[in-house]
Amino acid sequence: MSRIARIGSMLRNLVGGGPRAAGPPRSANGASSFHLIWEMPLERYRQVGAGTGLVEVSAVLEVLEPPRGEALHFWALQVDFSSGGGVWGSGHTGLQWNSRYRGHTAVNWGGYASAHRGGYVLPGTLSALGGFADDPNTLFYPWEQGYPYRFRVFRSPETAGAWRAEVTDLRSGVYSTIRDLLPITSVEGLQSYLVRPIVWSEVFADCDAPSVAVRWSDLAAVDESGSEVRPAGVRVNYQSPEEGGCSNTTVGMDEAGGLLQVTNMPRVVRQGTVLVFPRTAAS
Repeated sequence: MSRIARIGSMLRNLVGGGPRAAGPPRSANGASSFHLIWEMPLERYRQVGAGTGLVEVSAVLEVLEPPRGEALHFWALQVDFSSGGGVWGSGHTGLQWNSRYRGHTAVNWGGYASAHRGGYVLPGTLSALGGFADDPNTLFYPWEQGYPYRFRVFRSPETAGAWRAEVTDLRSGVYSTIRDLLPITSVEGLQSYLVRPIVWSEVFADCDAPSVAVRWSDLAAVDESGSEVRPAGVRVNYQSPEEGGCSNTTVGMDEAGGLLQVTNMPRVVRQGTVLVFPRTAAS
């Protein structure tokens, strides 16, 4: 049995009992979100420090069971941007199921200034990938079910202070530069770092829409000294029903240490749980 088939079997075996929900999410943006917050091995890697600031973050994403309807789904790797004055913005990159694009397949690299700096959409460069003028963050990308894609955020080699995201199709080895996000005026000339990495799912479908499943793996970062840093695990966070989230989303870890995010499935892992990676997990 293939790895994908084993994962699918495991997910089906989770069914039985637990809360379910119906209808659209009642959150302010109309989506239900749930997050896996990286638990870095040392506290110093969560903050900016000389020689220890993170300059690259990456994760591998597979869509195991794609959506069947028209509703937007977004699965992303998120990071905050921090300089000596603290966090000045955040960015998120990942795959989308988006009805505006051919085959509903798209990729995104966008972000926002922090709330105390206005919360506006961060400026960025134009992309060589096709898209729409009214949404430069989202571009056409022909991803396929069941195949792994590595997302990597790192300092732009072309623009000082900018952060680049790229996606690599690990089946073919072909990588695509998505675009660069540019620094805001107040931090130009300051050295920035990446802090607080997260992977998440943001789902605009009804809570009782057919189940969708994705798998995250190979979470990694690189600090300024060139050393690789890996999280010891991830902390689970669900958008609560009081905040408009669906109560029937769940997460899990497969036998290889891959992280599963699943919709319309009884919740089997509680809010705040820390899922610890096996020491030998490499994917």
